[in-house]
Amino acid sequence: MWLLFAILSALFAALTSILAKIGIEGVNSDLATAIRTVVVVAMAWGMVFLTNAQKGIAEISKKSWIFLILSGLATGASWLCYYRALQTGEVSKVVPVDKLSVVITLILAFLILHEQFTVKSLIGCVLIGVGTLIMVL
Repeated sequence: MWLLFAILSALFAALTSILAKIGIEGVNSDLATAIRTVVVVAMAWGMVFLTNAQKGIAEISKKSWIFLILSGLATGASWLCYYRALQTGEVSKVVPVDKLSVVITLILAFLILHEQFTVKSLIGCVLIGVGTLIMVL
């Protein structure tokens, strides 16, 4: 089931880039990010109430709160930078550079989460890096 959701995530991320590039024309990138964020917040809370998950708020640990807040701050910073890049750059170049986050995530997962970093992971990281360079140059 995770694979289906991962594929859907990739599809929606692709649509996000195309729709954002069209929508951001003539709009300040920070304002565009704020509008997008309001929509995401409304959609996320809608799902929380639709699935009756709001009852779990009281059970969230202090550690989880801290890391969820930090994750939110990182997401916000990422979105602000992404929209600024989209506003001035070509989608076909911005998106591959943005997807270098895959390589960075694998490295951080190895360093911070102590996840396995295999030869296959290394080869994949190198190929993503080289592919990004080829697409951007």
